[in-house]
Amino acid sequence: MTKENAAAKQSIIEIFTDKIKGRNLSVVLPEGRDPRIIEAAHQIKEAGIAVPIILGKSEQVEAAAQEAGIDLAGMTVIDPRDSDRLDDYAAMYVGDREDISQGVARRMVSKAVFFGGMMVKAGDADVMVAGAASATATVIQAGSLTVGLASGIDTVSSYFLMIIPEFQGETDKPFIYADCAVNIDPTAEQLADIAMASGQSAKCLLTDTPRVAMLSYSTRGSAAGPSAEKVLDALRIVREKAPQLAVDGEFQADSAIIARVAAKKVKDESAVAGQANVLIFPDLDAGNIAYKLTQYMANAKAIGPFLQGFAKPIADLSRGASVSDIVTTSIITLALVPSAD
Repeated sequence: MTKENAAAKQSIIEIFTDKIKGRNLSVVLPEGRDPRIIEAAHQIKEAGIAVPIILGKSEQVEAAAQEAGIDLAGMTVIDPRDSDRLDDYAAMYVGDREDISQGVARRMVSKAVFFGGMMVKAGDADVMVAGAASATATVIQAGSLTVGLASGIDTVSSYFLMIIPEFQGETDKPFIYADCAVNIDPTAEQLADIAMASGQSAKCLLTDTPRVAMLSYSTRGSAAGPSAEKVLDALRIVREKAPQLAVDGEFQADSAIIARVAAKKVKDESAVAGQANVLIFPDLDAGNIAYKLTQYMANAKAIGPFLQGFAKPIADLSRGASVSDIVTTSIITLALVPSAD
């Protein structure tokens, strides 16, 4: 990484850090058996970013702390098996479910990633960051069964926060790219969910108004085919379910982000064409390829992927995440917590 790129990353992280500092937010980290988690929790606490809550079996957390060379004194560490909130969380987990007993729920919630999700659901933690030692599918399952999905959303998806060093005269231009990591071939309904969730993520993370472009190989009917039709169907669904969201399509990528191209290709009025900052890809092939090309060919920062679509913020880490990655993910996930103002 060049010094310039490191500075670009630091500048955007500083913005989010300033946004959350002083709000007394908390992040639950359910993989306390991993030394990286202990070190990240220590850094989060020492920097005054948020209150870290470490979960795990006591003996495993202590061993991880010893390996990391971190003193746990003053840190919040919870062994879910011994928590006085376990029965409360189990009862909350059962809720209206008729297919699960209190005993089964108790065993489920005693698992750290599910316990962490219940902490967020109950308001005992603001966000959960997991995945350093858990599969993405496990994190998604835990989030879905504990905090549940956001109102009007039926699909968990992901996004990257892309920071372009120089774009159309702007420095460190941020974009949201979705979905680049979870849904392989989304239906029109799922694509609509991805667009609506991405718009909400952008509202929390970007300083500009979210302008969501539904991308395709076609602009306004310039080409036909099932994929373009799917994008148009998704657009119609979004407009019906979220009429307040600035969303438009179907657009080729250049029509979405370059004003002079949009002026030629898009003849009717659009609040999005040529000025989109949220890019919704028709499938995982397109999204994953696009973010990697942008990252390496534009020397851009690709921060993520982050999960979205949950009722409260839940983040998934790469299994190979560094301590810095865990801290950065925690900061951005905390920035998604609505302000009381």
